[in-house]
Amino acid sequence: MARADVQEFLLNNPPTDGISNVCFGPNNFLIVSSWDSTTRLYDTVNNHLRATFNHSDAVLDCGFVSASTAVAGGLDGQVKMFDFNTRSETVIGQHSDAIKTVEWNHQVNLCVTGSWDKTVKLWDPRQRDCVSSADHPDRIYTMGMVDEVMVVGTGGRRVLIWDIRNMSYVSQRRESALKFMTRCIRVFPNKKGYVLSSCEGRVAVEYLDSSTEAQKKKYAFKCHRIKEDGMETIYPVNIIAFHRKYNTFATGGCDGFVNVWDSENKKRLCQLHRLPTSIASLSFNEDGNLLAIASSYTFELGDKEHHPDQIYIRNVSDQETRPKSLG
Repeated sequence: MARADVQEFLLNNPPTDGISNVCFGPNNFLIVSSWDSTTRLYDTVNNHLRATFNHSDAVLDCGFVSASTAVAGGLDGQVKMFDFNTRSETVIGQHSDAIKTVEWNHQVNLCVTGSWDKTVKLWDPRQRDCVSSADHPDRIYTMGMVDEVMVVGTGGRRVLIWDIRNMSYVSQRRESALKFMTRCIRVFPNKKGYVLSSCEGRVAVEYLDSSTEAQKKKYAFKCHRIKEDGMETIYPVNIIAFHRKYNTFATGGCDGFVNVWDSENKKRLCQLHRLPTSIASLSFNEDGNLLAIASSYTFELGDKEHHPDQIYIRNVSDQETRPKSLG
């Protein structure tokens, strides 16, 4: 059993191939999608694998719907919904290419998917049909969402901002402030803006208000870089995860480090100890006192021998996540 006085522990029975996403849900349950063609449900309190759902190909993303249901998608283009109580699964939609990102939106009570077929689609599991589809200029790489605010990152460094309640038009079209390919976008819990990371060791903090005054506040910074013997190695920033209570966020890079940032004060709050390989995914639980960390090689250096895939569950303190301005 996982004890609260243990700062960090490894989950038993991790996936056997690259981990694409970890996502905390109610009751400190965790769902995990993987290149081993599974979506797994863990009880992190008891460190127990409760269920494994199989797919026909690699799974690239997953998300909770409720305490008893989840959605997932991947290379086979299928949108799947899982019922943990009955151990059953339902295909609720299909893309013509791989699904890169999937999330349940409680504002509209629909499943939202972004695909390499250059569309974002909304699905109603009761109808098992697409209720809305929005074309994008390139492949969907990442998607951040809080309530009605959805920010989509595509190829070509494009960023599209939507109000999910009305998908008939794009609210804003932007270009990434970073010069290299977008890796991850996440929306601030307070919906004032979003954070974007790139494959070139940088993170940008952006604001949704398009006024000149608001846009003066945006900034970008370097991170996940290591200097050794006079040489600096720059690593991709794979993942961003927000602390819902404090609006601070964690980043994970191919350097094996997790950093926690206070964007308001432009400060790094902490750096966790280095893990054996790339940080592929991060997720804070609902209370903000646990952080799931996927240590999983992301093939940035090609196919090579690498450390086994692991998921760490870390008890995080207020000191590690609370903005300095709050004392």
